[in-house]
Amino acid sequence: MTTDNASDLIAQLQSMRAAQRRQPMPDWSTRAIRLRALETMLRDNRAGITEAINADFGCRPRQETELLELFPSLSAIRHALAKGRRWMKPRRRLADLLFLPGRTELRPQPLGVIGIIVPWNYPLYLAVGPLVDALVAGNRAMVKMSEFTPRFSALFADLVGRYFEADEIAVINGDAAVAQAFSSLPFDHLLFTGSTTVGHHVMRAAAASLTPVTLELGGKSPAIVGPGARFEHAVERIMLGKLVNAGQTCIAPDYVLLPRARVAEFIETARRIVTTMYPQLARSTQYASIVSDRQYQRLVALRDAAVASGARAHALGDAADDPERRLLPPQLLSDVDDDMNVMQQEIFGPLLPLLPYDSLEEAIAYVAAHPHPLALYLFEQDRALIDQVLAQTVAGGVSVNDTLYHIAQHNLPFGGVGASGMGGYHGEAGFRTFTHLKPVFHQARFNGVGLLNPPYGARFRRMLELFLKRG
Repeated sequence: MTTDNASDLIAQLQSMRAAQRRQPMPDWSTRAIRLRALETMLRDNRAGITEAINADFGCRPRQETELLELFPSLSAIRHALAKGRRWMKPRRRLADLLFLPGRTELRPQPLGVIGIIVPWNYPLYLAVGPLVDALVAGNRAMVKMSEFTPRFSALFADLVGRYFEADEIAVINGDAAVAQAFSSLPFDHLLFTGSTTVGHHVMRAAAASLTPVTLELGGKSPAIVGPGARFEHAVERIMLGKLVNAGQTCIAPDYVLLPRARVAEFIETARRIVTTMYPQLARSTQYASIVSDRQYQRLVALRDAAVASGARAHALGDAADDPERRLLPPQLLSDVDDDMNVMQQEIFGPLLPLLPYDSLEEAIAYVAAHPHPLALYLFEQDRALIDQVLAQTVAGGVSVNDTLYHIAQHNLPFGGVGASGMGGYHGEAGFRTFTHLKPVFHQARFNGVGLLNPPYGARFRRMLELFLKRG
């Protein structure tokens, strides 16, 4: 559905609400059918999906789309199909001691209609991931796709229209005005993935209707190379995490904290690793382009401003800037400081500042003094030092001795904290995000609560004293 009319969005939401009222508690069979339809849609259209995303980027390697978008989408569906029936069972318990023989339960109930706002950088996975969680929880969903990936967004809308009923999933396409109208709809829950700046606007819009929100934002995610790190391994994993999708990843390492004496070694090791991963980078079809001219020019300006202010740029690989193809080769930046825009903004591209430290405590203090990042990466072998960093830093998620892959763990929630977001999803955490765990107390037929009725005499006082002692 492509629209610039807010009334069309309201009508769609009302239609889905009416459908949800007719089936407020879908059984497991219904939920599984929807999940399997989504799986079939992805498998049947694998080539078309990768081609559309490649066309939107100018060059997005098919292998990266399949590894970083298609695989986790299908894996999330399989996990939901394996676990969802158990997640939706009521959690039953006995009542508190003084209320026996009563009993309690938490009854998982779908929230209703979920709104999902999808960014451009991983347009498949960041649509399907939250959609899986919404569907396994028994909800319906409206999905606003990014206008910056128009070919994939149009394809996704067409595919969903063929595999689902219009009152199960609706895909919305349109520009920023449509996104603003979408975020103002009174959803039962709204999940937004994108920049911190836009997240402020989304939260304000949702507040008007008291719509609960999950915000998956970004920020500057640090990689800390500890004194006991396996150094070459650390450089390899940091560069991989930085360069898939040409750094256009919300949890990509945004800067590196490393021992001062090893800065030059990091640069030389990174050069060797990048040459191995991307031989003949200038002609490589396995290194992604920057998604748009606007993003390309933003990244060039960040780099050039840093260099003009005293930073040193270290090129990796054999390629030069290619504005026509929007190819920006990877570069490390040394001699940076906090006044530079490259150290104030989330980079979202293949530029990587290096910050030397003289002690691990200094590195920890630097991270702690800045807004909480969406991700933190630590490379270290000493268990005590690992525990020290984990205890003294705050981040949405952490990978130790690797990058990115905490996002792929179904038993870990994914989300930010503070400026990097609020709430989380994935797996059972996502089921709970899109579910109301309705608390229910069942009073037993024979019970003593009548002893607490007025008039409040001696018997009442004795009962109250008993309650207060056990309280």
